[in-house]
Amino acid sequence: MDMLSHPAGAGLRVLVLGGGGFIGRHAVGALLAHGLTVEVGSRHPSRLGRRLPPEASACGRRQVHFEDLLTPDAWLHALHGVDVVVNCVGILRQRGRETYQRVHHLAPAALAEACRRSGQRLVHVSALGLQAPMRSGFLRSKADGEQALRRSGANCCIVRPSLLDAERGGYGAAWIRRVARWPVHALPADATGLIAALDVRDLGEALAGLAQRARLDDAGQPAEFELGGGQAMSLRDYLSALRALHSPRPALPVQVPGWLARLASHACDLLHVTPFSFGHWELLRRDNLPMHNDLPLLLGRAPRPVACLAPTSALPAAGVQPQRA
Repeated sequence: MDMLSHPAGAGLRVLVLGGGGFIGRHAVGALLAHGLTVEVGSRHPSRLGRRLPPEASACGRRQVHFEDLLTPDAWLHALHGVDVVVNCVGILRQRGRETYQRVHHLAPAALAEACRRSGQRLVHVSALGLQAPMRSGFLRSKADGEQALRRSGANCCIVRPSLLDAERGGYGAAWIRRVARWPVHALPADATGLIAALDVRDLGEALAGLAQRARLDDAGQPAEFELGGGQAMSLRDYLSALRALHSPRPALPVQVPGWLARLASHACDLLHVTPFSFGHWELLRRDNLPMHNDLPLLLGRAPRPVACLAPTSALPAAGVQPQRA
């Protein structure tokens, strides 16, 4: 079945959960550009201020605390009067009752059941790399959330983007660009995986399109989309290309033993410093590429080039993994 056929049409009211976040605010902007009515769900709606695009100033705002919305009935008030829900909520680290399992698994499971009961469509943003064995609580909770959506019977789709890039905004994206400017790049020796960074604006546009068109597949399962940019490259090459935007001198690459990088990831998790985490360390050790890049299909064009990067290898076609020497 063509997932882009039978568009839902204009007049939809869309609730963007996490609408003030890095992904969410780009989804809000893209939905508004499509002429849809947007409600923004946030933990602190009154604090959104400049985090939302200027055109979103008139959007309705709803207070949503994922750690408290663990049953379908708990979602009734937040979902009232909307046709589609786009879930962009995610946490990098746990804080108090905001645990990985509550935010990434139990709340989305309850949300999917609430949407099933009321006939609302759900677009859920997840992550690549959840099929391989994993030990990180962050990644396991994401995988548990996906499984819950598959069992729900809701009219939903799962979106898995690769690494996100942006010139401004985004804790992780800004941190990577800052590190790339340093004259020395410390790289985990076992960070051998390839990445397919994509512009966050493209992800926002893809989510806006899916909000209007998301449908169950013929087997009654959620449609699943894996998204990446137009190039596949190593972390080392990605950082080098970003640095080249600011300096003609290449950085000095320094390999950090894998065991030391792992210890550093645990320390960052414990101290809540830098976006680097145990989950990221796990992901860097294997390719973080879409099996089939659905982004061009969803956009109707090629993905935006990310920071004018020159590819080290072409992004694989459908079902084809990049070859290694």
